[in-house]
Amino acid sequence: MGRHVLTCEDAAKAAQEKGVSVELIDLRSLLPWDADAVLASVRKTGRLVIVQEAPRTLGFASEISATVAEKAIDSLRAPIARVSGFDTPFPYTLEHVYKPIASAC
Repeated sequence: MGRHVLTCEDAAKAAQEKGVSVELIDLRSLLPWDADAVLASVRKTGRLVIVQEAPRTLGFASEISATVAEKAIDSLRAPIARVSGFDTPFPYTLEHVYKPIASAC
């Protein structure tokens, strides 16, 4: 289970309480990664929010975004959203400030 899966599960529950259906995919490996599952979900929902701990620039979310843009852009009903770390070195003592919270997912 990825580090932020529990946070994303909390966000999904909050969304479902507001009547928004959510599909949550935990990519357990990055190579190979389950592009078919992500593409199927995008084609079904028309949306994609990618959550990663890595900085926004040069993170794996960019690879996922590029793949979806190449293979399923016509299915998107909204821009791809990325919830990620900051593009700057960040001290571990401030980890509580750095980690995403459910309302950001």
